[in-house]
Amino acid sequence: MFECVINISEGRDLPALEQLSRAAGSSLRDRHRDRFHNRAVFTMINERDQLLLDVHSLVHSAYRLLDLRQHSGVHPRLGVVDVVPFVALGPERPEEACALRDATASWFAESFSVPVFLYGPLSDGTVRTLPEVRRWAFTSLAPDLGPGEASPSRGAVAVGCRPILIAWNLWLRDVTFDEARRIASAIRQGAVRSLAFRVGEEVQVSCNVIDFGSVRLSQVYDQVSALLPRGGAIDRAELVGLAPRALLESESEERWEELGLSPDATIEARSAR
Repeated sequence: MFECVINISEGRDLPALEQLSRAAGSSLRDRHRDRFHNRAVFTMINERDQLLLDVHSLVHSAYRLLDLRQHSGVHPRLGVVDVVPFVALGPERPEEACALRDATASWFAESFSVPVFLYGPLSDGTVRTLPEVRRWAFTSLAPDLGPGEASPSRGAVAVGCRPILIAWNLWLRDVTFDEARRIASAIRQGAVRSLAFRVGEEVQVSCNVIDFGSVRLSQVYDQVSALLPRGGAIDRAELVGLAPRALLESESEERWEELGLSPDATIEARSAR
């Protein structure tokens, strides 16, 4: 089994999102949208061949329905189909996920003529991260495949292979954006990537926990809580997509709700459906 967590630059147009969900077929296990980020995350899990068919179907539909020139949102983005990471689950090996990445990257370039940036382990033995792609794309970093300039309507795409990642947001109350930025900077470390966003009248610290075995969500939550200014509070925690059951088992069950976790929102529970 493999997971593909496709990030699409659309989080407001519900009819379009419903069409995209149908296009994702039997591989779709979860869809998360955010109107402020104007972004949707489609978590897809299946055996290799069916997963690729459904990934291709979703991408075709996204490029047919959406136009980057009409997009606005607080989240950084490279393209309509923004990020396409492959993850090996169960007995599958990480290098098999990277083979899916490479095949899909070539398909993007050949089928849609969009610039493609790879991330994860590369053929020269180095490892490129998604933040490096976002920072350096089209400046010091040229596309790995496809044309050298972004398509006006489709943009570019980052296609990667990686371990399981936990995407997780903390919504803050009575905290200014500058204070949220300082908190995001303070909690940033090797296993935690974090950014602050202004989301309507609220602020959010958005986290990617790239090694949940070395840092627990409760530790990050408590660290943010300790850094809040006087009168500030964590309004709620939000899991984006799915988490492995092992993540829940690493936390006290009494804190699951506080951390935005539930047994139903696990890779194992959704894969069994």
